[in-house]
Amino acid sequence: MTPNLALPYIAAAQAQKHVTHNEALDRIDGLVQLSVKDRDLTAPPAIPTEGDRYIVATGATGAWAGWDGDVAMLSGGAWVRLPAREGWRVWVEDEAMLLVRTAGAWIALEAALGLVKQSTDVTLALSPNGAATRLTVAEETLTNLAGPTVTSSIVIPARAIALCVSTRTTSAITGATSYDCGIIGSPAKFGGSLGTAAGASNLGIIWPEAFWADTPIVLTANGGDFTGGAVRIAIHAFEFTAPD
Repeated sequence: MTPNLALPYIAAAQAQKHVTHNEALDRIDGLVQLSVKDRDLTAPPAIPTEGDRYIVATGATGAWAGWDGDVAMLSGGAWVRLPAREGWRVWVEDEAMLLVRTAGAWIALEAALGLVKQSTDVTLALSPNGAATRLTVAEETLTNLAGPTVTSSIVIPARAIALCVSTRTTSAITGATSYDCGIIGSPAKFGGSLGTAAGASNLGIIWPEAFWADTPIVLTANGGDFTGGAVRIAIHAFEFTAPD
């Protein structure tokens, strides 16, 4: 067997050389540009398709027993074990995620390389014991605006540092001639006299400010009550996690 991919060698004076050669081709076909269907199954699926590959989950049974963490490939109607090696990279189709094999486990590429993943909650700094500094964004569309004020269900989290609340009018506002975006006690904290036409937007940037309790966003109508329309809001903030 070759040292890295465990491909079978053709022995000198070997009969049926094509068998060994084809086995090697099958393994190369399964490993090059490696992509698996799933990584959560402990037993083979009921109706697999030739060439399907899976990362075998912990506690495997049946034809996959003892293959935990390895790649199982259906070849010639039978399951073939491809033992995972350090540094392998694999695309997981049902999660749209790239994993890397390191220290005997499959972990996300961004975690393995210390990259920042685009998400609504991104960890920017992490201590060995779990203390973290995170950048977060929460978004909500407030529809069918009515009355003098409208309050969001999303909040600036307690013990977070807010940087901005941005807004976009997604459906023309009626009743009011403009609106303010803020919080209780400071109605225009993130912007005043904002536009009511569809497409109007604002970046309500403030000096970094700590909020000690969950704080919803309040839209306040100017020139009359809200009678319709929709505004999408987004809260941009830093959050923190204490060490374990």
